[in-house]
Amino acid sequence: MANNIAEKRRQQEEDDDEEDGDLDGWGERNYADERSWEALQEDESGLLRPLDNKAMYHAQYRRRLRSLSTASNSQRIQKGLIRFLYIVLDLSRAASVMDFRPSRMAVVAKNVEAFIREFFDQNPLSQIALVIIKDGVAYSLTDLGGSPESHVKALMAKLECSGDSSLQNALELVHEYLDQIPSYGNREVLILYSALTTCDPGDIMETIQKCKKSKMRCSVIGLSAEMFICKHLCQETGGLYSVALDESHFKELIMEHAPPPPAIAEFAIANLIKMGFPQRAAEGSISICSCHKECKVGEGYICPRCKARVCELPTECRICGLTLVSSPHLARSYHHLFPITPFDEVTPSRQIEPHRRSQKTCFGCQQGLVNPGNKPSLHVACPKCKQYFCLDCDIYIHESLHNCPGCESLRAS
Repeated sequence: MANNIAEKRRQQEEDDDEEDGDLDGWGERNYADERSWEALQEDESGLLRPLDNKAMYHAQYRRRLRSLSTASNSQRIQKGLIRFLYIVLDLSRAASVMDFRPSRMAVVAKNVEAFIREFFDQNPLSQIALVIIKDGVAYSLTDLGGSPESHVKALMAKLECSGDSSLQNALELVHEYLDQIPSYGNREVLILYSALTTCDPGDIMETIQKCKKSKMRCSVIGLSAEMFICKHLCQETGGLYSVALDESHFKELIMEHAPPPPAIAEFAIANLIKMGFPQRAAEGSISICSCHKECKVGEGYICPRCKARVCELPTECRICGLTLVSSPHLARSYHHLFPITPFDEVTPSRQIEPHRRSQKTCFGCQQGLVNPGNKPSLHVACPKCKQYFCLDCDIYIHESLHNCPGCESLRAS
């Protein structure tokens, strides 16, 4: 009898433990519902309603666009179209903290993947390399290259956190590589730092001065709190320092580094650069790839100078050192030199002008600009052609198309 009672108690305790484990797992899986009250706002009548995320995003986008436009007009600048960017990821034990859900490491990995693709979309002539910090040591994960898929694949295969972080070791490693970059290339470092400390083997101030002397632009995005040494590094090298408040803020901060940064004309050196425009290898042709030292069939490009084979563009020929690009890469880089003027917001008084009453659709997508109840929705107008555009088209024109459809139609006619 006593044995049966003890057995039942033990069985019940095991069941309770399993239920507790399930609840813990459920709580971790449903982290997206936490702090749901932040998605509410009070309207004019005092009632709660969901946040208009679309309008908020567009307002942030327009503020960023106008600040960039003001900075461009206030001084004579050059754009660094050929960038060599090292992304340094802090994968110390601090990256496993769960204040960013599900963890800092997971949030960083997801946004770095999106950033790499956006970077190459806006900077087709540039190259990226990845460096990770763990166990107090900096490791080179990928070499400088122009293939987003190879960088993303290498990053996803090495997502493990351990040990301390060392900012000096990372800077020393990156300096060793970037110091060999030609003078026409912009040398940039973007550090995604999770830790609150740095375990360095020497004087980090000397390393910062070496980076400054080599004209390296170092920027840091912190995931914990502000650190003096990170702020000092950015101030000395002319980079940006910011601390992410949450995941959406982190995404906004990292995407600000996708467009090429302005360089003061007095300090920027203009050079003529020899470039080669390789032809695609014939289908079925067999040759040894100079990138991977392997025999490959079909796909690839042939260097016009030494006839060596490379896998992807843009790149530098491993045999003769010629910079290899394609003509679409140059064309896609052109828009950074002549950006589109920010569109003007259409005020209610302007919407009732007699010659504007007939314009009730977006010139770009032809969607209506009137909400239910015959109330005009938020929209913008091009200051040159005076055509109206919806918020989605405004973002698409300035971030992807880089040409105003209204102005182009007038030019064609």
